[in-house]
Amino acid sequence: MEFLRILPALFLFFSLVSARFGAAQAASPQPGTPQLVIIDTDIGDDIDDAFAVALALQSPELKIVGITTAYGDTELRARLLDRYLAAVGRKDIPVAAGVATQHSQVFTQAAYAEREPASKHEDGVRFLLETIRKHPGEITILAIGPEGNLAAAIRQDGATFRKVKRVVLMGGSIYRGYDGDHSERRPPDAEWNINRDPKAAQALVASGVPLFYMPLDSTQIHLEGTDRERIFASGSALTDQLTLLYHQWMRGTDNHSPTPTLFDPVAVTYAIRPELCPAKPLRIEVDDKGFTRPVEGEPNAQVCLQSDEKGFLDLLLSRVAPQAGRKQP
Repeated sequence: MEFLRILPALFLFFSLVSARFGAAQAASPQPGTPQLVIIDTDIGDDIDDAFAVALALQSPELKIVGITTAYGDTELRARLLDRYLAAVGRKDIPVAAGVATQHSQVFTQAAYAEREPASKHEDGVRFLLETIRKHPGEITILAIGPEGNLAAAIRQDGATFRKVKRVVLMGGSIYRGYDGDHSERRPPDAEWNINRDPKAAQALVASGVPLFYMPLDSTQIHLEGTDRERIFASGSALTDQLTLLYHQWMRGTDNHSPTPTLFDPVAVTYAIRPELCPAKPLRIEVDDKGFTRPVEGEPNAQVCLQSDEKGFLDLLLSRVAPQAGRKQP
């Protein structure tokens, strides 16, 4: 009789465990099946977005079902992507312009974008929601810019947004801030993608969708001269675009190193090769100043705190510039 009394409680316990395990399984890529992804990007300011898009384009593990532009002049960012995708033979990928905002950052690659004729793009937030509705439980969002589009989608239709499979994002600073000029480690910072719109980041954290963070702790990987020249000398349509965009970034930004930091491609890498950036469960909160802080409590995100930098660079070179001679990981 005692067993019969506790049977309902045991059933409930195992049901909850099963549901949680199922959710974790659903958030992980299934081998052999390309993941459906939407890239949400503020391409055009820093150069790392262009490298992130290049890596995604060259990764058969991903099927890019659309790219949305975030933050600042989102229409001009969309024109940049129109030219980029046309140059590499991928005009089949839809480009949608997200929520435009005030923007103090220099749009370093504006000249590249302005060579593309202006055209009206689909609304990025509507595109996000409609694509999730078409593919419930299947869409991975690769969020490599400020999160205004995601927050707008949550506000418009939170129930639909919660049907996203997962969000893999570059953002935050847990224990490591931006490195100093001489590569010295510094305390946590209000990282750019988060501090441009802390309210949006807070809305995403509160949304309940599976979140996978690639913060400053694991994304400050530098593309040094030798590897950079291997890419630029490859002579493919893709690497030619990266070369153009790199030199515009150099020209448009004062007083910085010629060595780019590849923050955003780490998020793409996690989506296809998670072992290169192992994540651990943490509970995080975003404050009103844009700091992403670890706190006590039940984890609400998976966070990569240290990446395999050599493995990442090997993967990038082998995908983006296979002619460079690096072995395919």
